[in-house]
Amino acid sequence: MMPARFDAHGATRPGTRWRRRLRAATCLAAGATLVSTLLVATPADAANHLFPDISEVSVPQADCGPGSLPEPGLQGDVSAEDRLSGRSMRGYRCNITRLGGVRGAGGGIVSANFEHCSYTGSLFPGNNWVNPPGVQVIDASDPTAPRVVGSLTDPAMRGGTWETLKVNKQRKLLAATSVPLLWGGGFFAVYDISDCAHPKLLNTGPGTSTPLPFTSHEGGFSPDGRTYWASGVFPGHLSAIDIADPRSPRVIWQGLHSFLGHGFGVSPDGNRMFLSNMAGVTVLDISDVQRRRPHPQVPHVAAYLWPDGQLNQHSIPITYRGRPHIVTADEAGSGGVKIFDVTRVNTPRYTAQIKLEINLPEHLDTNLRSSTGGSLFSSNPHYCAVDRPNDPTALACGWESSGIRVFDIRDLDRIREIAYYNPPARTGTTLLETPNSPHVVGSLLGVPAVEFLSLGMSIANGKVRLNEMVGPRSGMVVGGDMSTDWCMSPPEFRGNELRVTCSDGGFQVLRLSPAVYTPPPDQDSSIG
Repeated sequence: MMPARFDAHGATRPGTRWRRRLRAATCLAAGATLVSTLLVATPADAANHLFPDISEVSVPQADCGPGSLPEPGLQGDVSAEDRLSGRSMRGYRCNITRLGGVRGAGGGIVSANFEHCSYTGSLFPGNNWVNPPGVQVIDASDPTAPRVVGSLTDPAMRGGTWETLKVNKQRKLLAATSVPLLWGGGFFAVYDISDCAHPKLLNTGPGTSTPLPFTSHEGGFSPDGRTYWASGVFPGHLSAIDIADPRSPRVIWQGLHSFLGHGFGVSPDGNRMFLSNMAGVTVLDISDVQRRRPHPQVPHVAAYLWPDGQLNQHSIPITYRGRPHIVTADEAGSGGVKIFDVTRVNTPRYTAQIKLEINLPEHLDTNLRSSTGGSLFSSNPHYCAVDRPNDPTALACGWESSGIRVFDIRDLDRIREIAYYNPPARTGTTLLETPNSPHVVGSLLGVPAVEFLSLGMSIANGKVRLNEMVGPRSGMVVGGDMSTDWCMSPPEFRGNELRVTCSDGGFQVLRLSPAVYTPPPDQDSSIG
């Protein structure tokens, strides 16, 4: 497939089916590219790539084995009828069993795992109403009976970790920044998790008692664990924090590198960042920072943009048969998960996409009908993980109201779903019960606002029927009823188990049926 490209002079070269695609979406993506590249110095060989020919086909459904409680309708859908009748409170499952869990006060937005422990992301201010407050430390040595064994209470952890709570397995470090609401910064904490159930705060000076000069919404480590990157939302503020000595973190570079900076993935050598933006991915050369060169520069290398999925979440750098790829997820706009061959970063190749039936343009009317009354998000991937970074065999994603979805990705031409677990809804749950759940907080609003742009494009292109959008929950525009759970954290592969955290149900240990998944001998769960 040949995408349309914007060269360094602004000229375009049309793709094979360019003229038949969505003009409005093309203008949106091109505008996002223009704003993004105006903020940075762009090398002469940089290129911006628009992919208008995105697949509109869902992956094959899982073949559910004994003991399953499968979805009755569209793949990924929790229907309005199941929500109203209470059926969604039983959940759905296919080739997965639940071993155990601990709900606590809710699962935050993004949680992290290391060895036999899990760390529950904190949501401000609700996490401070929990006893103990802050980031909960869970010991899952016994997967059938995980338990809270402590909490992390420095300002970064109590200030709300949003999507910044991450682990670097190589250095056995846990870190996060303070994000009270969408945007934050200043407070930063690094913990030694060599004894995972008893983390030790390392930076008791700068970043904890004394704020550092950075902003954040997302955050994460370079692969070698020497740099923690913090990305703000608007206007795309990106900061590099040197943690070579985690006891004394310091900001060593900052810049504006996209209109809306979000999550990211970093190449194994630490030299390239795939930074999520408003309608795709911005590729940055971060080698100067990685090598600690004086006065580092971080040039814009390329951008990949597409018309569906108006808010990219994060990317996972992987290899297939020795060729570098990225797996990248769209948290809004029904964009699903996309896979690109980035062997030559300025001539990327779109190789595959993973969408559920509920994400297809012709089903966005049903999507709206079902998800109205369920709050801001509906059925999109948020964070994903592969079971190993080199030649991965499986991908697992938290798919918001569609639960945990697991795919066989050994062959990119034959990706298929193999299992799913949509946890029982906690209908009627209140803020007093789960003050650390973003779903409870977000349920002040009833409509799935993040879907409106993609729905509008489907309407404009005659893909949906207006009468199909109306249902028994259409009047629930204020106040969600918690009739699904939100699974937003990255699952972690652990043999045939998945360690997952959902907003309302908290931390849970799931077991994949051996009939559908065999762990590779070098399994190494990775989120990028």
